[in-house]
Amino acid sequence: MFKGFSQATVDFMWGIRLNNDKAWFEAHKEDYKEHFQNPMKELAREAYELLSAESKERSFVHKVSRIYKDARRVRGGGMYRDHLWFSIERPSGDWVSTPVFWFELNPDTWSYGLGYYAAKAETMTRFRERIDDAPDRFEDFIRPLEAQSEFVLDGPEYARKKPAPTPASAPWYNKKSLSLIHTQKSGDEIFSRGLLDRVAAGFRFLMPYYDYFTALE
Repeated sequence: MFKGFSQATVDFMWGIRLNNDKAWFEAHKEDYKEHFQNPMKELAREAYELLSAESKERSFVHKVSRIYKDARRVRGGGMYRDHLWFSIERPSGDWVSTPVFWFELNPDTWSYGLGYYAAKAETMTRFRERIDDAPDRFEDFIRPLEAQSEFVLDGPEYARKKPAPTPASAPWYNKKSLSLIHTQKSGDEIFSRGLLDRVAAGFRFLMPYYDYFTALE
């Protein structure tokens, strides 16, 4: 059961950020497993189980990142990540360009949300076409987001702006890829089970947007 992360989790993340080498990691490997990897796995599993139980018509899997960096990314930097994340997504070999729920913990911040790592150009073309077909309907669709403060729209934009059908749709219309994300400084919340409740509630709120983006595939 997820009971929260601990100060030992934070200490490990700062430790690996400042001592990113094999000797330090091997000396603190059990701290990593006990205080970072295991609670992240527990948080991921419980969030996944909650979403799956409430969304039986959808198919989900969950994954937790590895602390070891891809060999292609080690050059010029350390061997290890100072952060971990989990994702909840459709069973697919292409997680990069499909919408996923995620949670990420860093030494000083945490974030969660829904979106793409890098959406395909054709996906975003279909997205704009769908807005063009019914701009009023799209404005109704995004109105709940405008009425809340948990998630913000994020993602890279085209340098040359595309003419959107309405002012409200313009921020969405000009994204190359997009996410709905919440980020904040770490505090006492990460040390409690309440973190799971908040993340699960956020994922529930985002579910209609997950369905919308999944339908573009």
